[in-house]
Formats: sequence, C-alpha cells, structure tokens
Amino acid sequence: MTELKRIVILTGAGVSAESGIDTFRSAGGLWEQHKVEDVATPEGFARDPDLVLGFYDMRREALTQVEANDAHRALARLEAEYSGERLLVTQNVDDLHERGGSTQVLHMHGELKSALCTSCEMRSAWDAPMVDRPPCPICRASTLRPDVVWFGEMPYQMERIYAALATCDLFVSIGTSGAVYPAAGFVQEARAAGAQTLELNLEPSEGSHHFAQSRHGLASELVPEWVGEILGG
Repeated sequence: MTELKRIVILTGAGVSAESGIDTFRSAGGLWEQHKVEDVATPEGFARDPDLVLGFYDMRREALTQVEANDAHRALARLEAEYSGERLLVTQNVDDLHERGGSTQVLHMHGELKSALCTSCEMRSAWDAPMVDRPPCPICRASTLRPDVVWFGEMPYQMERIYAALATCDLFVSIGTSGAVYPAAGFVQEARAAGAQTLELNLEPSEGSHHFAQSRHGLASELVPEWVGEILGG
C-alpha cells in the first residue's frame, strides 16, 4: 500500500460516535426525539422553522461537550505525513476532523458551525444560536438557516469528489452505514476506475459486499492501525 499515489477517504457517523456525537440510530439522542422529515428537510424548515433552528442550535451546543478521538487524529497524521494525494470527504457536519488536526476536509453535507443565508446565499462561520433570527453578517437580512445539506438537497462539491474517485488508487470508507446516496455509491465509482477498496466499520454496512476488503471494529483502533500501514509503520 505504500506505493499508492492517490487516496480518497469517506468518513461517516461511526468516526464521531466514539466522541459522543449522536447518530440517527443512537438511543436517547437528539435524533430519537424528532422525526427526520421534521428537522432535516426543506419542507420541515418551511413548516416549522423554530423547531428546526432550535434543533440545530442544540446540535451545535452539543459540540462543546465532545472532543476528537484517535480516528480523527490518525487521519490528521495521514494528511501531514502522506506524500501522495489525499482527499478526505466527510458526511459528518461536526468539526471533529478539524479539531483532530486535519486542515483539508470536504464536508459534503455542510457544517453545523456555518450559517447559510437564504437571501444572499452567502455562508458564514457561525457559533451562536439561530432560533432568535439573528441578521446575516453579510446582507443583514434575518434569513439564516443551518448550512447543512438536508434530505432532498444536493451535497456539496460532488464534481470534485467524482473526479477524485475516477483517478484514485484506493478508496476507504470509514464508519458509514452504506445506506445514504450518493455517498453509498462512491465505492462502485472507485471500483469502476480500477481502485482498491477498503471498508473500516464497527460492523458490516449495507454496502460491505462492494468492498474488496473489510475490517470491523472501533474506528479509534482501526484507523490508526491502517494509517500506520500506509505510512510504513
């Protein structure tokens, strides 16, 4: 593997779950208290913006209670020490990759700590609550929403992702369910381009059968081990 020139890495909820971030399936978490269609769709936001803004305010506040784990830190080490090309794509909207040391992260589903103005369409770094309708720092209109890609919306930078998948030597999926498209189809795109494929996950995902190799266990253990292999120990 040390001869690999181009690696594309996709991370999902399993990478941040060990840090205490709620996933869709986590018992007793924020998602269990709300229907996805009420808080993660454009229609839900149009129907009850206070509910949606309050929900994402809670998610943003929850980030202050968690820390990056060894999986995040290992991927930052790969960024710093790997001599080839590497694209880290995450489905996660938290900032734990960055807090773990990564500086180049493509958030295909947006970021909790970013606001999108529905009037001027500009994005701004954001830490404060939105439920009280603060003004956009650019145009001053009170039309901010979370800069998070909801169901029914197009993920960010898809052209860049597909271009990387078409030329990579290795595609690695870490902690994803393999159920949500378009990300669930990345492994097939990479295979069609002749890339090696590896899944690192707590348990087999819905798309495990598409991968040439699968390893199962905690991301905080599997990812540092794999990064050590890539970097030659």
